[in-house]
Amino acid sequence: MKYEVTVIGSGPGGYVAAIRCAQLGMKTAIIERYSTLGGTCTNVGCIPSKALLDSTEHYHNAKNNFSTHGINLENLSVDFVKMIERKNEVVKTNAAGLNFLMKKNKIDVFTGTGSFVSPNKIAVKKDDGSIAEIETAKVIIATGSKPSSIPGVEIDKKRIITSTEALSLKEIPKEMIVIGGGVIGCELASLYARIGTKVKIVEYFDSLIATMDKDLGKELQRSLSKLRIEFFLSHKVTGAVADENGVVVSAENMSASAKATADQKEKVDFTADYCLVAVGRKPYTDNLGLENIGITLEKGKIPVNENLETSVSGVYAIGDVIRGAMLAHKAEDEGVMIAEIIAGQKPHINYNLIPNVVYTWPEVASVGATEDELKQKKIAYKKGSFPFRASGRARAAMDIDGFLKVLADEANDEILGVHIIGARAADVIGEAVVAMEFRASAEDIARISHAHPTYTEVFKEACFMATANRAIHL
Repeated sequence: MKYEVTVIGSGPGGYVAAIRCAQLGMKTAIIERYSTLGGTCTNVGCIPSKALLDSTEHYHNAKNNFSTHGINLENLSVDFVKMIERKNEVVKTNAAGLNFLMKKNKIDVFTGTGSFVSPNKIAVKKDDGSIAEIETAKVIIATGSKPSSIPGVEIDKKRIITSTEALSLKEIPKEMIVIGGGVIGCELASLYARIGTKVKIVEYFDSLIATMDKDLGKELQRSLSKLRIEFFLSHKVTGAVADENGVVVSAENMSASAKATADQKEKVDFTADYCLVAVGRKPYTDNLGLENIGITLEKGKIPVNENLETSVSGVYAIGDVIRGAMLAHKAEDEGVMIAEIIAGQKPHINYNLIPNVVYTWPEVASVGATEDELKQKKIAYKKGSFPFRASGRARAAMDIDGFLKVLADEANDEILGVHIIGARAADVIGEAVVAMEFRASAEDIARISHAHPTYTEVFKEACFMATANRAIHL
């Protein structure tokens, strides 16, 4: 079994890398330790979470908005088991599609745990204990990431759970504590709040989605409050204790007001049926045998050069195990890039223009620099912002929450950042990425014809605000 390229891991980065290598004429193998392809994204991440988010949003709209549209329903209820079944079917269909793509591209699939014997030899340990060895000229490590935890909180996967377990619960929790107000925490908090769970988000920072533009975090909190989610920002979780009936989460109030009114940090206890730990993810490099080939991790990640090659010649790494954002589309882009580099081509990725999306409703999406980042770099900028409630399309759909903000260079009007919270933000951000990739000015977008009525008109109007300090419909 000799291959030109062997990919370890079949998530978005891994399977895309394998397909592109095969398309470029390389004999390719892919190793996956689980029985299904697709990694976290397909099986317990992006795809199943979006399936459930869509289902719960349909229910929420039926319960709260349909009557306004003249649609009257009686005896509306949630069949949670059916929701989970539909989610599972979506996952199954996607995984089957990946199996088809492997066969179509003549990629050999090995099921088991892959580890390095040498830079050009990989051992694949199967579930029955048997070991197969693969000889390969090049290796691409694409093993992804796994949920992180924090000191004092031990995940038991029963009452103290991660996103993986949260997507396959057997019941709708009456109460849920979410530790972490980032992307995963906000998405799953909204998912369960829509179907009746009383949710509390406990967040260490003073804002939701703290790595994104601060205005987005404020608006998202305002929107999620409509779902009766409670927020405890600037709270440091110190422990969690679970029994068969529920969980108690302990925290310290770190806010300035709390410090001003007490000599000691205010202690707070939260009780619920379940505690979801959503404090981020960490690279998965267990059992890879990196020590056998001399690769040393840096802050838990595999160091790579500008060509995504490790310190060992012919061994590459992509996705969540290396530097940069832990995003499926970033891993996919790197998968294509590394395949083309191995083939002798000269591809590139603009890491400044990888969009970030939060699939709450309204959705949140951003690309490029935030205001704080521009201020830190002392880059003079101008700003244009347009509210969704002034959009005819948004009003027609009753999706009036949110805004779109454009940041443009004060000197030459080049768009430096776009930040959106609103309906279909995940789709609208695509136009912003294309515009910025071609270094468009705000005036360019303001003068380009946009179909009416559409959500993308909000982008055009915000660019009018940035260029002329005015908008047509505001």
